[in-house]
Amino acid sequence: MQKEMFSYMTLGQESVAEFSDRGSRFIAHAFPIRDADGFKIRLQALKKEHPKAVHHCFAWRLGIDGTRFRAGDDGEPSGSAGRPILGQIDARNLTDVAIIVVRYFGGTLLGVPGLINAYKTAASLALQLNPVVEKPIEDLCRLEFDYTLMNEVMTVLKRYPCTIHQQDMQLFCHFVVGIPRLHKETCVQQLKHIYGVEVSAVES
Repeated sequence: MQKEMFSYMTLGQESVAEFSDRGSRFIAHAFPIRDADGFKIRLQALKKEHPKAVHHCFAWRLGIDGTRFRAGDDGEPSGSAGRPILGQIDARNLTDVAIIVVRYFGGTLLGVPGLINAYKTAASLALQLNPVVEKPIEDLCRLEFDYTLMNEVMTVLKRYPCTIHQQDMQLFCHFVVGIPRLHKETCVQQLKHIYGVEVSAVES
C-alpha cells in the first residue's frame, strides 16, 4: 500500500548557470512552474532573449504524483538533451519544475556523449544554485456560506493555512480553497461545525 503524501519538493525561484565545452556555451535556467502554459511563456521569452542561440532544449515535470512530464531536444540528437535535463530534476525528486538550456554552438561537434554531459552538467549547476522548498499538498474544496459567517470561516482557513483559489463574495459566498492534506479532516470538520457552511470536494 502506497504511503499517503502530504508534501512535495519544488524550486523556490529561478536560477541561471552556465557550462562551456569546446567553445559551446550551455546556459541553464531552472524555475518553478504551475502548469505547461507557464513553461511555454518562459520558453518564448528565452528565445527572444537569446535569438542567436542554436538550441533551446528543456524538460519539465508537473503534478504531485509527477506523472506529467516532457523533454525536448530541439534539434539535438534524440535523447542527448531533454532526457539528461529531466534526469537532474528527477534525481532531486522535484516536481512543478522546468529547466531550459540555451546552447550557443562553438564550432566543434561534441558528439552524443559530450552533449549528454553538457546538458546534464548545466542543468545540475542551475539546480545547485536554487533553494529547494517543501510545499504542502492541498486538496480542493468548495465552500458555500452566508456572508455573515465570513469571519468564522476565515478564522478556520487561516488556522490551517489554506489557500483561497477562487472567491465570489456577495450576500451568499462561494469559495474554492486548497486545504493542506495533512490537516484536511480536522479543517473540514471545523468548517462543517459552523452552522450554515456547506463543504464539498472539487473533482480534479
